[in-house]
Amino acid sequence: MPLPPAPTHRAMLLNKESISLTVSQKSPRKSEIRHADIEKSTPASLELFEPQTGAGAKVEVLEQSPREPIATHKTNAASIKKIKFKNKGPAKLFVLDTNVLMHDPMCLFRFEEHDVFLPMIVLEELDNNKKGMTEVARNARQTSRTLDALAGIANADMTQGLKLDSTGHIEVSGKLFFQTQALHFDLPSSLPQGKADNQILGVVEALRAQHSPREVVLVSKDINIRVKARALGLAAEDYQNDKTLEDGDLLYSGWLALPSNFWSKNGKAVESWQSGSNTFYRINGPIVPELLINQFVYFEAPGEPSLYARVTEIRGKTATLKTLKDYTHIKNAVWGVTARNREQNFALNLLMDPDIDFVTLAGTAGSGKTLMALASGLTQVLDDRRYTEIIMTRATVSVGEDIGFLPGTEEEKMGPWMGALDDNLEALAKTDTNAGEWGRAATNELIRSRIKVKSMNFMRGRTFMNKYVIIDEAQNLTPKQMKTLITRAGPGTKIVCMGNLAQIDTPYLTEGSSGLTFAVDKFKGWPHGGHITLARGERSRLADFASDAL
Repeated sequence: MPLPPAPTHRAMLLNKESISLTVSQKSPRKSEIRHADIEKSTPASLELFEPQTGAGAKVEVLEQSPREPIATHKTNAASIKKIKFKNKGPAKLFVLDTNVLMHDPMCLFRFEEHDVFLPMIVLEELDNNKKGMTEVARNARQTSRTLDALAGIANADMTQGLKLDSTGHIEVSGKLFFQTQALHFDLPSSLPQGKADNQILGVVEALRAQHSPREVVLVSKDINIRVKARALGLAAEDYQNDKTLEDGDLLYSGWLALPSNFWSKNGKAVESWQSGSNTFYRINGPIVPELLINQFVYFEAPGEPSLYARVTEIRGKTATLKTLKDYTHIKNAVWGVTARNREQNFALNLLMDPDIDFVTLAGTAGSGKTLMALASGLTQVLDDRRYTEIIMTRATVSVGEDIGFLPGTEEEKMGPWMGALDDNLEALAKTDTNAGEWGRAATNELIRSRIKVKSMNFMRGRTFMNKYVIIDEAQNLTPKQMKTLITRAGPGTKIVCMGNLAQIDTPYLTEGSSGLTFAVDKFKGWPHGGHITLARGERSRLADFASDAL
């Protein structure tokens, strides 16, 4: 039965005459029915696969019958998300080193339209590293399960390659190849043939000769094998998919300076109103697309009043700014601590806001990250009663040699790692000048009773409710560890992550792949999260100079 005429207005109901008219009309020919059926199915199918008529070709909807126009198919086709593969030339063949698979078990599905090759020695090394409870062992076991799932697909043929999209990963279109036969290669006699790295280099050399002129690339996290590959004339690359940012300087800072001509250019179009002690501004213009929710903006110019505000709403081409509480003034001190610079004022506004559940602080040594987080936590736990206690943890990564096993309970074992906590508690205790010796001792006992030091090793499965959680030295966490800690948060819990990306002690972690960078990038623009990069150190002139000069 042909469809009734399409409505001429939005949400207009069809009348009974239109419906009865279509019933009385002559039945369409089979070819018209076939055309209509094709029109219904074509948009969805054509969206999933690239047309074969060239890169610039457009998918055209089959011509509709003039008597029975169908106006809904174009809209439906536009609403279906296209799945496109980035075709930047002929597909490459990537040979993966074992460390890539143990670093990211899902790396097989990160190469889009390109093919992946696994040498036999890689499978042997995976088998040797699968035992234990370490992160590397878990990743090796996960990789083995993934390979088993791909090989277990019906009609899978290893000699022809396993389709990587056969397990539901539709974002890839390449194949996975295993080394199913001996490959003959010639390497310099100075390279020992029994070493695993040299065997992988030999496989790359053999594949390059076998698949010429197709590009064969070795992918490895090992710098030395990449250097040896380039010395032998082989293409080699680092595994880049785990890096959130290519350059640490591109990290979201959390604040933005308004241009010097902002008020003269946009002053007449700015709306303002008062609500309580805060002033709100609604702005528009080319700067709005650059803004994110909970990003701080400031305006400083000689001879003009300064503005410090936070973005609270972005709607279309307009953004709403809310002025800040001035924590540089002594009357707004947090547990006796006042902000010494602009960025610290921004950070305290985030730390003291009950609507912000997740705060990340990055900055150089001595910029006040731990002190401000502790002062804010003590105020909201002891004075405001907003949270029940403070839980503090950190990554236990040594700067130098490991000192061995530590005796005692969990909190006693974590004691040597929490020197920063003791130092900052001592500094906060000195801010209370009115209390005597006994008063300060009682205050210290009360403070320590509300601060719990926990180890990251026992966080799995826990739920923190109405807690103020501080994660120190977060730059030494992997993205997976960061996710584990953040997902412990229950109702009413606030998490503060702090770290200095210039002081990463964890092996194989860089500024681009650190868990702190990962969290900052993923949470930017979330209405209940905020980030601030502290630009200046306030510990001492010696520490400030050493941070810049050394």
